[in-house]
Amino acid sequence: MKRDMKSILILVICLVVPALAQSQTPLQEMVKTEQAFSKMAEEKNTRDAFLAFIADDGLLFRPGAVNGKKWLLEHPVPPSDKKPLLAWQPSFAGMAASGDMGFTTGPWEFKNDIKDEKPAGYGHFVTVWKKQPDGSWKFVVDLGISHSQSGGPQKLWQPTDVNQKTAAKTVDQASARNALLDRDRKYAEEQGLVKAFLSYASPDVRLYRPDNLPFIGREASANALTKAKGQFKWQLISGDVSRAGDLGYTHGTYEVADDAKKVIERGSYVRIWQKQDGVWRIVMDVTNAH
Repeated sequence: MKRDMKSILILVICLVVPALAQSQTPLQEMVKTEQAFSKMAEEKNTRDAFLAFIADDGLLFRPGAVNGKKWLLEHPVPPSDKKPLLAWQPSFAGMAASGDMGFTTGPWEFKNDIKDEKPAGYGHFVTVWKKQPDGSWKFVVDLGISHSQSGGPQKLWQPTDVNQKTAAKTVDQASARNALLDRDRKYAEEQGLVKAFLSYASPDVRLYRPDNLPFIGREASANALTKAKGQFKWQLISGDVSRAGDLGYTHGTYEVADDAKKVIERGSYVRIWQKQDGVWRIVMDVTNAH
């Protein structure tokens, strides 16, 4: 009898464990990939981790948008007796209904050497991920900001995905992409930075600006933008959308000019958009000066 019970127990484990692994949603899979990315950077080094997890067409900003894999291969890390550590953990994420595109964000910190007691820098990252033909997750965009204080503890986050269903109707991605690019262009043409932002942003939008902790929510973000000086001019470069046409991103460059029309700042931007009630809304807005 004991032997039979043991056999039954082994059978149950063999059946349940694979089922649990398969029950992970795309959101949870993507977050675990981000966590594995960070762990590899800690255990090995940042450059190798980026090479392992970036898509072939993935973008890094050095300072403008470049093919990340090509840039990393052309810029080997010089020898050093120290082991720098860039540590980060996702604390918030979003996923397309089709389960093929999502984004992660959270705090990062940097130490000149892994043995250092305190970090030398802090910030927040934003990463856009796409599911590859082989089923793996690779990132296609990575941009972040730096600020002077910790953005939160480096702890593992376990997302609870309330929307377990990710089956969604596939749309004409070319048309959906063109519609999103047009939406970004129209945003750029709007007069008045704050007015445009309030019109295009999601209620729970996240605004990332250098030297500041993230602003969360439309009101807090708009209040932050009222302090921005100069006239902004946006120049779209490209973007992409999910198979469901409900999540996408755009990226480009910007300039800020003073009242004399002299350019006082240049940089790159990334916006993550989500379809809400049939309208593209900004859910993440990141800029970083060059």
